[in-house]
Amino acid sequence: MKISIGNDHAGTDYKLAVVKHLEAQGHQVTNYGTNSNDSVDYPDYVHPVAKDVENKKADFGIIICGSGNGANMTANKHQGVRSALCWTKEITALARQHNDANILSIPARYTAVQQAIQMVDTFLETAFEGGRHQNRVNKIPTSC
Repeated sequence: MKISIGNDHAGTDYKLAVVKHLEAQGHQVTNYGTNSNDSVDYPDYVHPVAKDVENKKADFGIIICGSGNGANMTANKHQGVRSALCWTKEITALARQHNDANILSIPARYTAVQQAIQMVDTFLETAFEGGRHQNRVNKIPTSC
């Protein structure tokens, strides 16, 4: 699977652990995130991930910032992106099952590294249910 990942300074340690985990599983990972803990602007690292998902250069994206909110808002500005801010495995599973989320936004300051890795696994292993949920997902894009 091709996965793009991006993070700001709050998510560096998380990103490094997630990348190591994904590569050990044989996934191809494109890293757009910072490798430093020095303050950076999250949109600079999130837009490339969202573009990869939007243009189908990546199957999924993972974005990480302090609260997960800013990264999530940034990613969702891209058409065809359905980024979900998740903080438990259960919410992560529902984001895939019901919303066909294609980017996982992780709040580094509100999760543990091991919890984030479990959410990544859940995200990648959970299928979209379609059916009644497909009708709702079809209504998300706007032409405004």
